[in-house]
Amino acid sequence: MALAPEKASELKQIIHQQLMKMDVHGRIREVLAETVREELAPEHQELSTEDLIKALRQRGIVDDVMKELKFVTDVSEKEMTSAPKPSTHFVDREPPVLKKTNIDPTRRYLYLQVLGGKAFLEHLQEPEPLPGQICSTFTLCLHFRNQRFRSKPVPCACDPDFHDGFLLEVHKESLGDGSKMVDAAAMLSICDPVHMVLIKTDTFGETTLVASYFLEWRSVLAAENGITNIAVELLGVGTESKVSVGVLNIRLEMYPRLIKTLSPEVTNTQFALERQKTAEKERLFLVYAKQWWREYLQIRPTHNVRLVKIFAQDENGVNHPVCSYVRPLRAGRLLDTPRQAARFVSVLGYERAPIIGGGGGKQEQWCNLLAFLCRNKGDCEDHANLLCSLLLGFGLEAFVCVGTKAKGVPHTWVMTCGTDGMITFWESLTGHRYIHKAINPDDPPLMEQPKPLYPYRTVGCVFNHQRFFGNCQPSDAVELCVFDLHDESKWKPMSGEAIKSICSPGSTSSVPAFPPLCASTIDAAAASNEIEVQLRILVSEYRKDLGLATGWDDQLSYLLSPALAAYELERTTGISAGNEEFQDAVRRAVPDGHTFKGFPIHFVYRNARRAFATCLRSPFCEEIICCRGDQVRLAVRVRVFPYPECACAVWIMFACKYRSVL
Repeated sequence: MALAPEKASELKQIIHQQLMKMDVHGRIREVLAETVREELAPEHQELSTEDLIKALRQRGIVDDVMKELKFVTDVSEKEMTSAPKPSTHFVDREPPVLKKTNIDPTRRYLYLQVLGGKAFLEHLQEPEPLPGQICSTFTLCLHFRNQRFRSKPVPCACDPDFHDGFLLEVHKESLGDGSKMVDAAAMLSICDPVHMVLIKTDTFGETTLVASYFLEWRSVLAAENGITNIAVELLGVGTESKVSVGVLNIRLEMYPRLIKTLSPEVTNTQFALERQKTAEKERLFLVYAKQWWREYLQIRPTHNVRLVKIFAQDENGVNHPVCSYVRPLRAGRLLDTPRQAARFVSVLGYERAPIIGGGGGKQEQWCNLLAFLCRNKGDCEDHANLLCSLLLGFGLEAFVCVGTKAKGVPHTWVMTCGTDGMITFWESLTGHRYIHKAINPDDPPLMEQPKPLYPYRTVGCVFNHQRFFGNCQPSDAVELCVFDLHDESKWKPMSGEAIKSICSPGSTSSVPAFPPLCASTIDAAAASNEIEVQLRILVSEYRKDLGLATGWDDQLSYLLSPALAAYELERTTGISAGNEEFQDAVRRAVPDGHTFKGFPIHFVYRNARRAFATCLRSPFCEEIICCRGDQVRLAVRVRVFPYPECACAVWIMFACKYRSVL
């Protein structure tokens, strides 16, 4: 049977991976040495292929290999007819089957293996989890040159049992270079690090960012045989960014093997030159920023109390210009409209950066995008930076605004400028949009002024990936500000060239590339059913404790679905639709003389017990769940709307109908 060249190379790669996995080469070497030592005379040290195969058969190695080689036959017709998958792809948290990876033998790959962790001392007293017991887990997330990977979750322990391998494709993204075999010298110029983010997930499903590390992988180019082992010390985040949290043992290997490796002197010289170049660019930008700030203060002394943010610390405590946190981000086919992008960002969890101790202060922490996405939650700055990047990707002129909301609380939000001059504010935490119309303080007192609906009070600066403006108007009150960014008497600009020198992709090695968004792995129907079943059990148990029987009306539950779909549509588009049909269906389902009550509520997590506890805090919901009367029938409907990055909007509606007795 003849095979196509690409199929033959793929088959060879599968066999090669299987042999590597079983360490067949090592076992063959042992058998070879043993056969030579035992069966041949010292003066006759030649061994034929037949002799070697015979020895391997006798020791059962050939049988072991044949048993381990499994060929996938249960492939759906859809998969067979679909377009070929990319060479590497994001792995689900718990993949049901082992997914195949297409290997292009003409390209170079970096095989990164994580061979366990050591000295995670915070988990020194962690007990060994019992079989089937739910425990806290570590998950390692990786990003390298537009490729993302996720390790299998491992139980939290002092020495976590990480054993995962990731095949990272190394190639030039410029036209024509993608099909070439990249040599060591060409790879030395690829300064993209491997970004590694360690996430802890507790028994309730809550995630915590443990560490964020940028791995310099190019040391493998100078390693003998193209293989090197590295012990990576992970440091904490935020206030603990100088404290070690643990060590990961990592093995790097180039595939195919390098014909010619570089000398350590060459790689070390390249690293030193890159650090020097980056440091010089950062120094020049700092000098310029100081000069810009002095000029800004000379305009008006009160400017020193305005929220003009030029630099911000990331999760590792490293200062970066704020413009480097924003970049046009295209979501592919995962998001279709800017408003859908705003909805997606709003369902990512909101959590202020943790701070040790009291005082009510706010910890400064603007996360890199990968850390924010992997944790699935972050502060308002993280949400605003992501939303601004997505809106820029959709071709809008978007900026992040830094200012305050009620009571002087620092806040960030997003602003878009229309071609007709219309200014729109986007609240990244809720997805709400507000049209801004400035109030002219010089207008006569009797002239009617627009009443602002937005919650923002002051604005100090606005920025995106290319421009930065400081507010130099007499008042920084948002309602009085005119957002004509071309008017330098109102907005002091920074030099676009200065921003480009340090914030554009590839300008410095300290600015990480943005990762691509990943499609949701949530099965919406299965997740909705699971939460609904759990809520029915919780309601029945709660009513049983009150001495009440529980009867469910499945038809009424089903009729609640259109309402939940309409609520999500309204949150996404701002358009309400389908309410008439829903009301008509409910009127038909509720007999004369009966009363209907419904209570919808929205969550961004899938924990049924937590959602039920929150629902009970509402007197309206408690009134439905604890309903007493004649012919009481309860209904509950859950609808999970999945978004990229395993984010989801969860709508729950409790309802009841009962006969009214006066």
